[in-house]
Amino acid sequence: MIVVVVMGVAGCGKSTVGPLVAEALGGDFAEGDQFHPPANVAKMSRGEPLDDADRLPWLRSMAEAIREWRMKDRPTVLACSALRQRYRDILADGSDGEVRFVYLRGTEATIGARLSARRGHFMPPSLLKSQFETLEEPADAILADVGPAPAEIVAGIVARLRG
Repeated sequence: MIVVVVMGVAGCGKSTVGPLVAEALGGDFAEGDQFHPPANVAKMSRGEPLDDADRLPWLRSMAEAIREWRMKDRPTVLACSALRQRYRDILADGSDGEVRFVYLRGTEATIGARLSARRGHFMPPSLLKSQFETLEEPADAILADVGPAPAEIVAGIVARLRG
């Protein structure tokens, strides 16, 4: 079964759009932040960006979950930054096209304003710059601009997934 990874920098709307896509597809939703080990959460909470060594156990944990979700009889949508191609390769390993990526794309100014207004998340807005520096825009993902209302974004994504 298909697994859809809704990706992009912090604050782009993954946790808003992801559950709506899952609902539209009749599937389940998972939040990638829940896969972070406590040391990663602590590091980001201190305003320190993660490096590849920090991200590897997180990525491996999600990759294992994706393998399990692919065996289910309903789709799963995962919200995960998946900023670099090699991270996406880990997540999609051996999936034969059953893992699809949706990239929520926006400007640093737009997303920065959203992050500044967000409350209750462990990642401070000060780390957004490092997220954009790390980001390798995907060539093979469904592209969705973060500007429109969530319902419009979701409708476009679902149409592309079904088409």
